[in-house]
Amino acid sequence: MRLRLTPRDDTYYEMFADSANNLVIAARLLVELISDGADRDAITEKMRACEHAGDERTHAIMRRLNESFITPFDREDIYRLASCLDDVMDSMEAAVDLIGLYGLERLPKGIIDQVEVLERAAELTAQAMPRLRSMKDLTRYWIEINQLENQADQIYRRLLAHLFSGEYDALTVLKLKDVIEELETAADAFEHVANTVESIAVKES
Repeated sequence: MRLRLTPRDDTYYEMFADSANNLVIAARLLVELISDGADRDAITEKMRACEHAGDERTHAIMRRLNESFITPFDREDIYRLASCLDDVMDSMEAAVDLIGLYGLERLPKGIIDQVEVLERAAELTAQAMPRLRSMKDLTRYWIEINQLENQADQIYRRLLAHLFSGEYDALTVLKLKDVIEELETAADAFEHVANTVESIAVKES
């Protein structure tokens, strides 16, 4: 354990937790969006508000980083973690926006599996962020996120195969492909968050 002779700014822990909790809200909006009878316009607006709130949290972390003399862990890791959390939010919001912009009334059933993976990843990430303060009990988190990302890859490949099965016309294939790629990018971004947390934990151990 490192001996610290000067006080450090621990506000970051709460800020990262807030960012992660915002991802849980976004993931649940995705679940709601693909449900039968969903008010897609209203959900899209909620997601945009969620993305805006995420941007504000990210900017707040960056401002704090510029003002802090002592940080709880390496400055570049704080920047990287904030950026990775923001990347998740951006991809989820982009997927929702594309569904509305493309007017996609019917989505492949496999998208439900993609969204469920994202919801679970968001929940695990939100549970992990408060543990950054002690750097304890984090190993299971990044292992489970890695497993979820592998699962997301398999779902993504199955969805691609389904898209090119001949069920959809060429233009619809392109539209749906954009959506499922954004969801896959969100799963990748969750893994980047977990990898960053693992890197921080190793440095601080």
